This record gives sequence, C-alpha cells and structure tokens, in this order.
Amino acid sequence: MRPLSALLPILLSVLFCGHAFAQDDAIQARRIAAHTRFLSSDLLEGRGVGARGGELATEYIATQLALVGAKPAGDRGTYFQNFQLAGVQTTDAATLSFTLRGQTSDLHWLTDWVGNSEMQQPVNTLEAEAIFVGHGIVAPEFQWNDYKGVDVKGKIVVLFTNEPGRENPALFRGKALMYYGRWAYKFEEALRQGALGAIIIHTDDTAGYDWGVVRNSWGREQQMVLRPAAERRLSMAAWVRSTAAEPLIAGTGKSVEELLQAAESRDFHPIPLGVTVRASLPSKIRTIDTRNVAAIVPGEGESMNEVVLYTAHWDHLGISPSESADKIYNGAVDNATGCGIVLEIARAWAGLAKKPKRGALFLFVTAEESGMRGSEYYARHPLVPLSKTIVNLNYDALLPGGLTEDVVVNGAERTTLWPLVESVAKQYALRIRPDPAPEQGYYYRSDHFSLAKGGVPAFSVGVGESYAGKPAAYGRELAAAYRAQDYHQPSDEFHENWDFTGLEHIARFGFTLGVDAARLPGSSSWKSGDEFLAAREKSIREGK
Repeated sequence: MRPLSALLPILLSVLFCGHAFAQDDAIQARRIAAHTRFLSSDLLEGRGVGARGGELATEYIATQLALVGAKPAGDRGTYFQNFQLAGVQTTDAATLSFTLRGQTSDLHWLTDWVGNSEMQQPVNTLEAEAIFVGHGIVAPEFQWNDYKGVDVKGKIVVLFTNEPGRENPALFRGKALMYYGRWAYKFEEALRQGALGAIIIHTDDTAGYDWGVVRNSWGREQQMVLRPAAERRLSMAAWVRSTAAEPLIAGTGKSVEELLQAAESRDFHPIPLGVTVRASLPSKIRTIDTRNVAAIVPGEGESMNEVVLYTAHWDHLGISPSESADKIYNGAVDNATGCGIVLEIARAWAGLAKKPKRGALFLFVTAEESGMRGSEYYARHPLVPLSKTIVNLNYDALLPGGLTEDVVVNGAERTTLWPLVESVAKQYALRIRPDPAPEQGYYYRSDHFSLAKGGVPAFSVGVGESYAGKPAAYGRELAAAYRAQDYHQPSDEFHENWDFTGLEHIARFGFTLGVDAARLPGSSSWKSGDEFLAAREKSIREGK
C-alpha cells in the first residue's frame, strides 16, 4: 500500500482535474497545425539563430503570447530575454599531430578528427603531453574516479565517451546512459580537472552513432554562450576517429578495444601516453545577438512567486551553404510542433477562470540545436528562481501521426511528481511508455536537461508509438522513417495531410499536469539518490 504522502498528489489531482478539463478544450489541433505551418514556412528561412528568420520566429511567438493575454516576462517589460552567443567555426586549416619517440603522425581534418577551441578567439595553438583517463568520469556516489592519482593540469586528456559497465547494473545504471556518459560531461570534467584540452576517441559503439554524425555536427560553426575573456576554458575539445587514434595510443602497446576494456574497471588508473600533442585551431569568430521568448500567466492573486515552466526551442538549422536545390532547413517537426503546442497551452492557461495559486511561465528558447545554449543561459539567469520552479515540461519534435495512445515522459519517474504524472496519464487514457532506447541517453539531449542540472524537476513530454486505429508497427516505422529521412534535413517540412489530433491530446495532458502541479501543496524535488537532488537542495537552500 502506498503511504499517504505518495497518494496526496493523486487525490488532489482528482479533486482539481475538473478545472483543467473544463479548459483543455481550448487546445485545438487545428491551431497547433497553424502555428507549425507558419513557423516552418520558407519565409522563416529555417529559423536560424542570429538570422532574419529567427527574428521573425521570435516576433511571431511574442505576438501570439500577447494575443492570448500572457504577460511579458523578459527584459525591461518585453517578451525577450536577450543575450549573446559566440559563433566559433574551426577553419579547414586546422591541424592535429601526435609525436611519439620522434615519429610524428599528422591527422586530416574531418576525415580523422574534428573539434574546436572553447577560447572564443581566432588563433589557438597548443603543445602538451597526453594522458589516457578511461571514461573521464568522477562519480563519488558510484565510488568511481578515472582521474585518481594524477594531475592533468596543462595536459591533454584522452578518453572514451559513454560509461563503464553498460551490461552490469551494479555499475552506474547499467544499460541506461547517465550524464556521466555524454560527451558534454567529458569536456566539462576535463576542464574542472585543469586539463588544457580533451580528445574523445570515437567508436560507433561508445558514441551510439557513426563518425558521419560527429563530422557533420562538429565540422560546422559551434555556438557558445559568450563568456568573459578571463574565464578558463578548454583550448581544444576534439574527437578523433578510432582508426586514426593508433598513433596516439601506440606507446601503451594496447589496441583501442584493449584500452576500452581496461577502462571498465574501478581499479583503472590513468595511463601516460608518452605522446606530444600539437594542434592549431584557427577559428572564425562572430558575436551573435539572440534571445529567448518569455511570457507569464500569474497565479491566483497575480502571484509570480512560484511557477510551472513550459519550454520549447524555436530555432532550427537555418539555410544550408550547399548547392543543393532545397537549402532551407524548415524544422517542421523539430521544433515548430513543440512551439505550437506550448502556444496552445499558454492560451488555455490564460483562459482559466480560476487560476492556480502558482503561475505558469512559457519559455521559447534559442540555440537548442547548438547545444541547448538558450536553456543553458536561462538556467544561469532565471526569470523566476529555479528553487521556485515546480516543474519544467518541455516539448521537442513531436510527429503529427494521429491520435496516440501512449506518452513518453522519460525522467518523470525520478521526481516526486511521479504519482501525479501517473494519475493524469490515466485521466487521459494514456499509457506511459518506458524509454525504448535508454542506452542513447535521450534524456540529456533536450532543453529540460539544462533545468534539471539546475535542480528543477524537469522532463520532456512526447508522443509514444501506439496510434489509435493503426497497425502495431505504425508508430515505430513512422519514427524510424523520420530519423532516417528528415531529421536535421531540408525535408523536415510541413505536410497538409498531417494529423495533429495526437499532438492536441499530448498538449492537453501536459496542460492538465501543469495545472495540477501548480495546485499541489509544498514543493517538488528529485527522489532520494538521484543525480540532480543535490542541485535541487542547493537551490532551495540558497533561494536561487
């Protein structure tokens, strides 16, 4: 039997759900479709960050928020939270070489390696010793430290992405990837340890994708939050293809596979490689003015002290410099759909006759495609303290394939709001679908993650794979076809025959979940032992 504390969210949800259900019919598939159609039209030129199309997209979103009665929550009474990014493009003149016992091996840009300097300056050269640090993880709660007994200050650390023990649930979370396995963590930890730079040895297995994905992502301009010149950053954050890594690890007498196996043990100790790494990363630098769009519907009595936060990213990849016939990355699914949903939820919330005690903040973030930069900036400069943010519900890239019978809320089970999530899903006759690919670490790849790092209970709300009246394989095939043919391609365009009824249903679910969360007594948090609990407790303790 569940304790009363666990049942309370469910009982309150049943008590209050009538208020939300009475208003959720304000959310309509046709309006989500209309927002999606406009935001993904050629007129918006792929909603590039710092480009004309992106400016048009944010103006449209702000206008729609004003029309439904949501109040501006941005800078100086506007709907915009303005800030700057640094655009860093490593040029084709970049070089990387490894010298071992007087023998130098030169690598080829894009074919063998990719990377950038985080220094945000045009000239970047380095020369340093290399040391292998396994998976590059420091996780005291798992009794794991790949940097034990070594000082890597001023050196280049070499490592693998992912985590050890993927087939052993006694290590980390077994098959389910945590943030410790993500490439972003590897570079962050290398910086914390004082390394000059970091090189990830890429394998398809450890990364979860082939070299082409790495090359295409890292061979283009990287957009970073503009930082003070005095702030320490990595001089090089790079990936090296496994077949090109042999000269880097030759001094160990081990193969890539043997080093990976050695890194699987808690007894692993860093291995000096005896190699001098030399690199030159000439970079084209530009300053990009960009903005998040933010609006608030205050709570009962115009309260803005605590909020439920809804997010969706407005940006996509802009216009391709290639000579292809279709140069515009329209981003209809990714993420005009999410923007359309959050706009409709804002309409429904503003129309509530009786507002919850807490308000709702609607945030449309920039530069998700560049590494969640807009949500990263917001988490550092929140418009409402993170400690006063009850939950973040994020919508990102939802396929309009018809009425869905299940919902994906990966990460919700790790929060104290889980009983409420289960209850609302039941109200909407939605089965909660478990993460179909936990080894891919999708939880750490969308904007809710920036809020989770700041301690906010946060997760994305997505469509599942079961569709009413469709064959069992329909949903899987639809998602697979999108990933293979349209994801991050100019072909991600709006189709007039798309069926938005499922997105309407998922939007109504998220609206009711948010309203019920806004009415709950007390605060919310992560469950005991979760990786984000310490950040939540810190934010509450410091009132930030």
